[in-house]
Amino acid sequence: MDGTTPTAVRRAGVADIPRIVPLFGAYREFYRQAPNPEREREFLTERLPSEESVVFVAEIGGATVGFVQLYPLFSSLSLRRVWLLNDLFVRPDARRHGVGQALLRRAREFARETGAEYLTLETARDNPAQRLYEAEGWVRDEEFFHYQREA
Repeated sequence: MDGTTPTAVRRAGVADIPRIVPLFGAYREFYRQAPNPEREREFLTERLPSEESVVFVAEIGGATVGFVQLYPLFSSLSLRRVWLLNDLFVRPDARRHGVGQALLRRAREFARETGAEYLTLETARDNPAQRLYEAEGWVRDEEFFHYQREA
């Protein structure tokens, strides 16, 4: 990829799902999930029309090279909306060309547009994207623990 090629970031709709699924699958594989294109397509098709999630895609030269997926949450303390940045993925050949940065900045802009208090994310301890998050002003939480339990 040419590093001078501008990245266009736009909100995705249902018509974009076929272009997102391969990236979504690659994202899931990074987190050691078995590929399942049919279920991945179904999952996105269930989320986008109902606005249970918001997806922004990054394009270079008409090719979809990355995406970010946000889920709405709310804060009882601030009494405001919060956005969970759940998924961020950039195709390997498009990395280090500002795509991830453009997606993060669009997510932040969207959070502001919707009156959110903040964005939150969690990532694997070995994810090299941590450098990007910190360069974009994200601060690692050292105060709270994250817990999880099977349903």
